[in-house]
Amino acid sequence: MQSLWVKKNDLAQTRWHESDAPVLADGQIVLAVEKYALTANNITYAVVGDGFGYWNFFPTGDDQWGIVPVWGFAKVVASEHADIAVGERVYGYLPMASHLLVTPANVQDSGFVDGAAHRQGLAIIYNQYHRLGTGEGAHEAERAIFQPLFTTSFLIEHFMRSNDWFGAEALLMTSASSKTSLGLAMVAKNLSPAIKRIGLTSAGNKAFVEQSGLYDAVAIYDDLKAVDADRATVSVDFAGNGQLLADIHARWGDNLKFSSLVGATHIEERGGAGEMKGPKPELFFAPTAAESLMKEIGPAAFRAQVDEQFSAFVKGASAYLTIEDMTRRDALQTAYLAMLANEVAPSRGLMCHMEQSGA
Repeated sequence: MQSLWVKKNDLAQTRWHESDAPVLADGQIVLAVEKYALTANNITYAVVGDGFGYWNFFPTGDDQWGIVPVWGFAKVVASEHADIAVGERVYGYLPMASHLLVTPANVQDSGFVDGAAHRQGLAIIYNQYHRLGTGEGAHEAERAIFQPLFTTSFLIEHFMRSNDWFGAEALLMTSASSKTSLGLAMVAKNLSPAIKRIGLTSAGNKAFVEQSGLYDAVAIYDDLKAVDADRATVSVDFAGNGQLLADIHARWGDNLKFSSLVGATHIEERGGAGEMKGPKPELFFAPTAAESLMKEIGPAAFRAQVDEQFSAFVKGASAYLTIEDMTRRDALQTAYLAMLANEVAPSRGLMCHMEQSGA
């Protein structure tokens, strides 16, 4: 069994760890990880791993080292569970590793949750595994790359719309090239068409963001004055850049009706920005929002609403996303380090395939 370990206090330090194959107890299964998406979302899991418990999903037994969670596809290769057969495939939250020991609970035709003791008390949205039926193989790469992020996009739009957009007429998004921002722009376009969508991005990504066709206006970070700050606006900051956030608050002032913080795309500048004009920024934590909405409308209705919007999103994504497949261990390690350093162009969708035989 192989897993990619990351030093918790220095995320650029990585090493492959070899361990014995897991021994199954009654009711357990072993998943062989087939492939997973690598996105900025995974880097966020690592950056806030201690504060939000992301290191706890796949513990290494060494407090200094962790395994970064990813979203992807796996196959059941061993089973001591009466209702789950060897050969079944699932989609869900996986480690950067070759295998995962799971203790299925609440097993249904649609899926199950991992009932392992160390995963109790963690967000349920990360403990669910969807059982894949025949005909579900289409757009697997897009699903792994976008869907976890897209669920966050959907939830942000739902939160804003449920609060009547706090009286705003415009939605300002940083890191407009990020997958979560692209998803939010599309959901807002579909469900809140009266809200003007404004994307902020780097000069190098401006053409890509414009090509997506999801924003009414696009501006670069160094040219905030090009954006109309006279209309009531809500901001969603995906960048985690304290100075940029302060600049947004300074320019919009009282016209900024709500300031939401999501993720941390620009890792090296994720520190605070001190006192700012306008509303106090509030952290948006998707798992909590998801659990709240599922309690309100039920898990099935929640999934159906997300899937409806996601299907529409995937149809347009192929126009601006190129899927890249990687297989060798050194390539997977290099891809992680490139994503950590913010060196992966937004037009690239990285799919990492685990080779069960080794290097």
